[in-house]
Amino acid sequence: MTTLASGTDTLTRDALTVLQPGFTGTTAPDWLLRRLGEGLASVGLFGRNIASPGQLAALTAQLRAERDDVLVAIDEEGGDVTRLEVRNGSSFPGNHALGAVDDVELTQQVAHELGRRLAACGVNLNWAPSADVNSDPRNPVIGVRSFGADTALAARHTAAYVTGLQSAGVAACTKHFPGHGDTAVDSHHALPRIDVSAEVLAERELAPFRAAIDAGTRAVMSAHILVPALDPERPATLSRRILTGLLRDELGYDGLIVTDGMEMRAIAGTYGIERGSVLAIAAGADAICVGGGLADDATVLRLRDALVSAVRAGELPEERLAEAADRVRALARWAGTAGRPAEDTHGTEIGLHAARRALTVTAAPGLGDPATFKPLTEPPYVAALTPVANIAVGDETPWGVAAELIHLLPGTVTGSFSAGDGPESEAGENAGRAALQAAGPRRIVAVVRDEHRHPWMASALGTLLAARPDTVVVEMGVPQAAPRGALHIATHGAARVCGRAAAEVIAGTTGV
Repeated sequence: MTTLASGTDTLTRDALTVLQPGFTGTTAPDWLLRRLGEGLASVGLFGRNIASPGQLAALTAQLRAERDDVLVAIDEEGGDVTRLEVRNGSSFPGNHALGAVDDVELTQQVAHELGRRLAACGVNLNWAPSADVNSDPRNPVIGVRSFGADTALAARHTAAYVTGLQSAGVAACTKHFPGHGDTAVDSHHALPRIDVSAEVLAERELAPFRAAIDAGTRAVMSAHILVPALDPERPATLSRRILTGLLRDELGYDGLIVTDGMEMRAIAGTYGIERGSVLAIAAGADAICVGGGLADDATVLRLRDALVSAVRAGELPEERLAEAADRVRALARWAGTAGRPAEDTHGTEIGLHAARRALTVTAAPGLGDPATFKPLTEPPYVAALTPVANIAVGDETPWGVAAELIHLLPGTVTGSFSAGDGPESEAGENAGRAALQAAGPRRIVAVVRDEHRHPWMASALGTLLAARPDTVVVEMGVPQAAPRGALHIATHGAARVCGRAAAEVIAGTTGV
C-alpha cells in the first residue's frame, strides 16, 4: 500500500480519505497528486477529463504512480449519461432501452462490456446504475436513465447491471437512494420532495435497491431528496434515519455509501457544502462526492478542514469518520484484487445490438403496418426539436439521428429548433413553421425528446404533421405521447447507438 506523507495525522488523513473530488484538465494537477500523498483516496472523473481511452489510461496511471490503491470513479451510465464518449455519444444504450428489451442477460452483458472498457482505462468505481423507478413521467432528471416505471422490471435489471459491471472488476454504485423517480424537480437546481407513504416507498422505490444489495453492489449513492414519510426534516443524504436506520439497519447494507454531488443546489443552496458534508458523514455516508462543478484544491481543503473541525468541536464523532474512511479503504482493497477480464467476451457490437432490439416502431392510425413503410432513398431534412438538457446529461454530448443518417443518406441536412420566447403553444408553432421553411421539399424526419414533458415540442410537431403528414417522427426520450407520423420510432434513449438504430430503419438498412 502507498506510504502517506509524513506529518499527516490520522484525523486529517481520514478527513481526506472520505472525499471524492474532481479536477480540471486531462492530466492530474500537482495539488491533486500532493493530496493523494497526504491521504486522499478517491478521485472523480468527468467528461472534461477525458479525450481518448489512451489518454484516460495514462491519467489513471499517473494517479496510481502517486497512490497505487486510489479509487478512480466516473459517472458512466451509458446511454444519455456518458463520460467516456462525451464528445460523440455512447456506444451503449441506456437503462430505459435495456428495460424496453427486458432481457436481463443482455443487460448483464452490456454492463460487463461497459465495465471492461472502464477497467481497461484504469477506472474502478462507476457511479451507476440508476435504480430509480421512473414513476412520475414529468421527472426532469431521471427519465431514460431509469429502467422503467415498473418496479419489478427495474429491480431485476438493476441486479443484472450490478452483476455485469462488477464481473468486469469495476465497483457498482447503485443510485439514487431511496429513489429519485417520483419527483418533478431536478435536485441539481432545488430540493425535490416525495410525498408518498412509507408502505409505497417500501414496495416501489426500495425494491430495486434490495435487489442491488442482494446482487452485492459495492456502493450505494444517496439522493438529495426530502421524503417526509422517512424523515420530515432532512434530505436523504443528510438523514441518519434513512442512511443508517433504513439502508444499514433495515436493509442490511454494509458497503460504501456515497453522496450525490454536494455542490448541487438541493444541498449547497440550503446547508452549504461544508456543513452538508459534515451532516452527511454524521448521518452515515462514507464518501463525499464533490467536483462536478467544484474542482480545485481550495474546495478539498475547505471540506477537509470542516470535517476535522467538526470532530474537534464534538459535532461529528471521530469513530464515525474513521469508520467511513475504513469503508473507502475496504472498497479500494476490493478493487485492487477484483479480476479484470482479459478481452471482449460479448462482441464490440453488443451496444448496437441492444439498441436495435430496444426500438419500438409504429405507424400512425390508418397508415398501415410499419412493415409497409418505404425507406427513404433521398437525403431528408432532420428537424431536431431540442429541449434544454439536464445537468446530469449535459449539453456537450451530441444526440439525434442526423449524424447517422448522413452516413447512410449522404446529403442529409439538419437543423435544431427550440422553444424560444412567449407562450409555449405559440413558440411551438413558430418552431414548426421554421422547420417547414428550412426543410423545403425534402422529406422531414422530426426528432423529439420527451415530447410529453414539453408542450411547445408537441405544438411544433403538430404544426409539422399538419403540413407534412409523411413526416417520420423519432422519439428519443421516454415515449409517453401517442405515436404519430408516417412512421414513429421510439428509441428509449438518445445514445449514439440509439440514433444509429433508428437511422437504419429510416434508410432501410435493417429490417423494421
